[in-house]
Amino acid sequence: MIYADHNATAPMRPEAREAMLAALDLGATNPSSVHTKGRAARAVVETARMQVGGAIGSRAADVIFTGGGTESDALAVQGVVDALEGRCTLIVSAIEHEAITKSAAHSGAPVQTAYVTAAGIVDVEDLRTRMADWDSEAHGTPVLCLMLANNETGIVQPVADAAAIVREAGGLTICDAVQALGKIPVNVGLLGVDYLSVSAHKIGGPQGVGALWHRAGAPLKAILYGGGQERSLRSGTENVAGIAGFGAAVEAAVRDLPKYAALAKHRDAMEARLKAEGDVVVIGEDSPRLAGTSNFARAGFRAETQVMALDLAGVCVSAGSACSSGKVKRSLVLMAMGASDALAESAIRTSFGWNSEPADFDGVANAWLEAARRTVLKEKV
Repeated sequence: MIYADHNATAPMRPEAREAMLAALDLGATNPSSVHTKGRAARAVVETARMQVGGAIGSRAADVIFTGGGTESDALAVQGVVDALEGRCTLIVSAIEHEAITKSAAHSGAPVQTAYVTAAGIVDVEDLRTRMADWDSEAHGTPVLCLMLANNETGIVQPVADAAAIVREAGGLTICDAVQALGKIPVNVGLLGVDYLSVSAHKIGGPQGVGALWHRAGAPLKAILYGGGQERSLRSGTENVAGIAGFGAAVEAAVRDLPKYAALAKHRDAMEARLKAEGDVVVIGEDSPRLAGTSNFARAGFRAETQVMALDLAGVCVSAGSACSSGKVKRSLVLMAMGASDALAESAIRTSFGWNSEPADFDGVANAWLEAARRTVLKEKV
């Protein structure tokens, strides 16, 4: 089995597993309890908070643990809208994850679209023009939602430039960095954003754990109410073992950043072979991308057919986002980039990560080319 679906979920790192087991060995205890066992659990949580904060260049105190990337995005979007009492307009990039787009649609605030170029990069000049003409009386505070790296294409966005433009207009920026963390350097200060969401299971930590970084002083209200945990911004007893695994995983992922960057040469070689022998189109190949992500398509070879054929060959890949209840559908990200219907319906994503080997790239290429050959033969018959 070749696992080429790291952007969906990365296999758990041994460091994360060990940290989780150590936390579980503490036994049943609540990190809000003041007795000895409770303080031990609290120490685990706070250590992980420092690890996550260190990974993104922030104070530990500004990290809020959540139940995952989706919850972090929802807290950022709805929490900002509520804190501003609806006197804002969300400007959502056309390539955002559904965790952002659907939260925005249900937030009660007006929503505008930040368009992307054919290269899959947010149109910074359009944003600059829009902010220069922004009418705060009519539209309230502009709140940009722009991911750092796209989950389908791996294309890295100019978040720092966009955030600076919005900030000059008196606005705020929410950055979904779920796919970027542990793959490229992430520093909230250099990005100039106000909120940044991350997730554990994309970097080899456990599923069901995430975090939202919140710039001190930036408006934010809770969307869950209860015992007042996480500075009263995310009530609910913390998942101690999961948080421990997150901290260990992010520390290991940052350590391994050079190793991840080295995947690019193998990815590029795989793509060159698929283009030469399989007549594929590589999405975003001229744009800055995550080293382990490749999105490619051959018009007429439907994505679901490719996914099933590769699965039968022992290769795990995705079509579009793997966070859409297992459904294979036309890629909205590619449509936003101006791709044809035929291309958008035939794009698949391969994504490699911390435990990928050079042979995995060759294996994916071999399996895909064989699947394409069989399809062509079948069509001829």
